[in-house]
Amino acid sequence: MYTVDFSMSKNWTDTHFHVFNAGVAVEGARYVPQYSARLSDWIQQARHAGVTRGVWVQPSFLGTDNSLMIEALEAHPDMLRGIAVVGPDVRIETLKAMHPSGVRGIRLNLSGISHDIPEWTQSDHIWEAIHTLGWHLEVHTDPGKLPQVLRQIPADTPLVVDHMAKPLEACACDPTLQALKKHASLAPVYVKLSGAYRLGGVNPEVLSAVLLKEMGPSALLWGSDWPCTNHEQFGHFETLIAQAQAWIDHDCIERVMVHNPNQLYWGPG
Repeated sequence: MYTVDFSMSKNWTDTHFHVFNAGVAVEGARYVPQYSARLSDWIQQARHAGVTRGVWVQPSFLGTDNSLMIEALEAHPDMLRGIAVVGPDVRIETLKAMHPSGVRGIRLNLSGISHDIPEWTQSDHIWEAIHTLGWHLEVHTDPGKLPQVLRQIPADTPLVVDHMAKPLEACACDPTLQALKKHASLAPVYVKLSGAYRLGGVNPEVLSAVLLKEMGPSALLWGSDWPCTNHEQFGHFETLIAQAQAWIDHDCIERVMVHNPNQLYWGPG
C-alpha cells in the first residue's frame, strides 16, 4: 500500500493527464469515453496532492482536433502545457500557430495498432518543425515495440516516451533500454514514470530503479495518466503520487517532479 508524504515539495508537475467529454470521439475510435474527465477535476485533485503544473496530452480518440486543449492552455499559461495529436501531413504553419498557446510536442500513439510508420518517416517537414520550435516527439508503443519505432524516425529527434517505455523485462539488457540509451547519445530523451497498470508483468518499482540507473535522473519525468482510461480503478490521485514517491529516490524527486518538467515544458521559447 502506497502512502503520500505530504511534507515534501508542493511544486510538482504532472506531465501526463487527459481531459475529454463523455461520448465525444472521432468516427471509428477504438475507445469512446462514457464519462467526462474535466480540467477542473484534475486541478482539484492535483492541487490537493501538491501538483501545481500539468501537461495536457491530447487523447488519441479525439483525433487531430486539439481545440479544447488549446483553449485551456491559453487560459492557464503558467499552469498548463500541451502535447498535440496531428497527422503526418500537417502543415508547418499549423504547428507554428500552436506554439504560442503552449503546445510543446506531438504525440504518436501506436498502442494497439501497427508500429510501421512510413508516412511519418517521410514527413521531413515535421522533423524540421520539431527542431525549429524546440518541441519533441512523444511516443506510446506496445510492450517491446519501441526499438522498431526508433529505427524509423530521425536519430536526432528529441524524444519523450510514455509509460516507462514498456520494455519486456526490467533490466539494462532489454532491447528497449538499449534503444533508449542509443537514442539518448544523439538527442534529448525523457521517459515518463507513469501507467504502471499498462506494463503487463513488469514490476514498476524495479523498472523505475533500472531507468534511474541507466538513463539518469535528468531523463525522467512523472505523469499521473489521470483519469487512467480503461484502468479507471487506478485513478486515485493520492495513490498515484504515493507511487511516484516510492519509485523515485528521495534525493532525485525534486529533479524528476520539478526541475526536469519545468526545463522541458516551460524553458526558454
